[in-house]
Amino acid sequence: MLISAPCVVSLTWLLADAQNHPIDELETPVEFFYGGNDLLAGVEQALQGHACGDELRVQLEPEQAFGDYRPELVCFENRSLFPDQLETGMAFEGLPAGHATTGMPADAIYVVTEIYPSHVVLDGNHPLAGMALRLTIQVRDVREASAAEIEAGSVGHAAVTVLDAPEARLH
Repeated sequence: MLISAPCVVSLTWLLADAQNHPIDELETPVEFFYGGNDLLAGVEQALQGHACGDELRVQLEPEQAFGDYRPELVCFENRSLFPDQLETGMAFEGLPAGHATTGMPADAIYVVTEIYPSHVVLDGNHPLAGMALRLTIQVRDVREASAAEIEAGSVGHAAVTVLDAPEARLH
């Protein structure tokens, strides 16, 4: 079966940055709904017409992946708004109650990048924003999508991967 919408593809991949430094490796095949919200549009375009057993290489520029890095999505909030046990790398859905920053997306995932005695630095950009990405993708299986998958526009797997379309990310 050739990949065409709607179907379900099972993939493995190696994801690297533009300098070929590895970022993510998906060694165990994971299913994705092709023709919905499970994959980035550039990945879907590259997969079109391929079949089980195919390997392809894809380069995605930032605008095809997670967009340009937006410094306006970085903010400073009072340290007292956060739990005592706070570490860099922790992520929060939205800004904390009582936040002082205005105009920030309410549904963004904010990652703690720095902690100071008086304030915390939060970054609402996707971790891969501003990066060109190189993928080596192996198509492990292709199958027809079920009626439920077609209706949902997603396989609905619990684990979200680094290449999920931004609108499909868990918030």
